[in-house]
Amino acid sequence: MSDKQLTIGMPAGSLANPNRGGNLIELLEKAGFKTKGYESGGPTSFPTLNYLFGWDGRPQEFGSQLGIGELDVAIAGDDWIQERILELKLEYRTEIQLEKVLSLNRGGVRLVGIVNPSGLNTTEAVLEKLCAEKKLITVVAEMPYLALNWIQDKLRAIGKFEEYRDFSVQKYKTPSRIQKGVLIYETWGKTEAKVKNGGADLGLEITQSGSAIRSYGLQITETVIESESGIYINPQLKNDPEKFDLLKMFLLNLYGVVNAENKVMILFNASNDRVDAIEKYLSDNELFADEPTKNVGKYFTEFSIQVDKSDKKQSLARVRYELAKLGAANIDTIPVDSSIHNMEVLNL
Repeated sequence: MSDKQLTIGMPAGSLANPNRGGNLIELLEKAGFKTKGYESGGPTSFPTLNYLFGWDGRPQEFGSQLGIGELDVAIAGDDWIQERILELKLEYRTEIQLEKVLSLNRGGVRLVGIVNPSGLNTTEAVLEKLCAEKKLITVVAEMPYLALNWIQDKLRAIGKFEEYRDFSVQKYKTPSRIQKGVLIYETWGKTEAKVKNGGADLGLEITQSGSAIRSYGLQITETVIESESGIYINPQLKNDPEKFDLLKMFLLNLYGVVNAENKVMILFNASNDRVDAIEKYLSDNELFADEPTKNVGKYFTEFSIQVDKSDKKQSLARVRYELAKLGAANIDTIPVDSSIHNMEVLNL
């Protein structure tokens, strides 16, 4: 194993809370990367692994840290990574290329455009009306550069980008630095209230269900981006063979845990005269990949299959019942902590 360390951005906030965010601590431990200190705010360490280094921080900052090589790997939401990429591009004329290498299937949210209801059903229609009436289009958002990129794309679509090319990102209700263009107010939350009360023309709001937006009587014009937590890297990491090998080890084990979620292993026996019927049932219901796993004895055969508990079409209860009807016996159900197909699951 390499003497180098893989520096991992460990996100403070909901993912660090054992009761929120899909429990990153448990996910890492199941993958073989037990942490110390992370649950109490840091400093985070990996006590049994000297080749992983935890850098505690805010996911809002990880995109920039990846871009300059301060981090090798970051655990963050798609939205905050894209926010930093766009900030560097739009505000600082600096392009960075970051790569998402694994989805963690947790922390899912939507960023949606919100307005006061006016009978206009699209962002384009709202902007066309605003451009006819105002020199300054105001938007509120916790992620101002995602909001700016969204509005600029829509202005291009209606042929108004050049006229409203100038922009300014500022704290809420500070004096505008531009006379005409797009003014983005960066907020610390309650975006809905600011739009509802006329503090801005549009808003970009983070939501899961949209219930708060509906409570304020606001209209969603579109979903701008869907976000979830994932693993990001700077692609330059691939040029370091030792660190790249550590990355693949880290990702493969995390993939195994994510892939195993909601899955169990069913072990059962059947007399050999029942094997053909059981294999047909397993095949018809796609309960194995290339062939069923089995140990054949003189009179009995032992099977093992993997079942997804979240499959509504073929529920775990139904599978066990159908197997029992076909003659299966000693049907045991075992939790699966990790399930790795092969190295090819890492699309690097």
